[in-house]
Amino acid sequence: MIDTISLRGVKAYGYHGVLDFEKEQGQDFIVDIDLDVNLSNAAATDDVSHTVNYAEVAAVAVQVIESPSCDLIEVVAGKIGDQVLAAQPLVQSIAVTVHKPQAPVGVPFTDVAVTLTRRRDVPVVIALGANLEDPTKAVLRAVQHLRRIPGVWGVRASGLFSTDPVGGPEQPDYVNAVATAHTSLTAANLLAQLHAIEAEFGRTREVRWGARTLDLDLIQHGDPLTGNDLVSDDPSLTLPHPRAHERGFVLIPWLDVDPAAALRVGEAVVPVAELAEQADADGVRALPKPEPR
Repeated sequence: MIDTISLRGVKAYGYHGVLDFEKEQGQDFIVDIDLDVNLSNAAATDDVSHTVNYAEVAAVAVQVIESPSCDLIEVVAGKIGDQVLAAQPLVQSIAVTVHKPQAPVGVPFTDVAVTLTRRRDVPVVIALGANLEDPTKAVLRAVQHLRRIPGVWGVRASGLFSTDPVGGPEQPDYVNAVATAHTSLTAANLLAQLHAIEAEFGRTREVRWGARTLDLDLIQHGDPLTGNDLVSDDPSLTLPHPRAHERGFVLIPWLDVDPAAALRVGEAVVPVAELAEQADADGVRALPKPEPR
């Protein structure tokens, strides 16, 4: 679900323009901003932490307008969009319109405006597994469901692997895979989408580490190599996944889809290839590629 917060008519005085007198004399600039945010939690809880502080967003717009001059208002709009996305993690995408009503156009006019759109682009890693009914079919179908999540794109899936169960009661072998993707969703919103897919497949949680029709785990949200990965010890959203670094059934498929992958382990960022060498991979076996239908 995508909701919108709109901020209209933020006004500040700036010195942006190509002509010398624009940089010397300055003029008024007006900014309109549309923020795409999932507001379902805010609407349900009345908790301000689940929404965006639009006073902070307005302050960013004013600060950029009052900053040293740029030739183009396209640059001004881009700076506002980038800075808001960096400061407001709940914002999935932003549209910034910068108006220059006193622009030196040379003919009568009402307004000149430029609109730029920016979308949050976060790499994510999702582990898939199933061992009930037809697990191969379940995992392959689940990959297709991932590709249909609004705000998720570029889904790439590993090959399929048969793996021995780890922990829990006696149960059949698993079929596992790992998918990488990019998203504009927050980690919490993406996890909610994964749980919704599990529910469609009849997933239940009565037995810890028990057999399941489908298991979707969010392993990583962001890229530890650039330092923008989310680290969270919230019991409802622990990231990176606390046991991924020791699970061969996650590391081997992950390496298959992204040989250059890295995972944060404590304070260190470790190549997945190195972790896979250390993990117990004896029970992880590559499966033949399914025949196309």
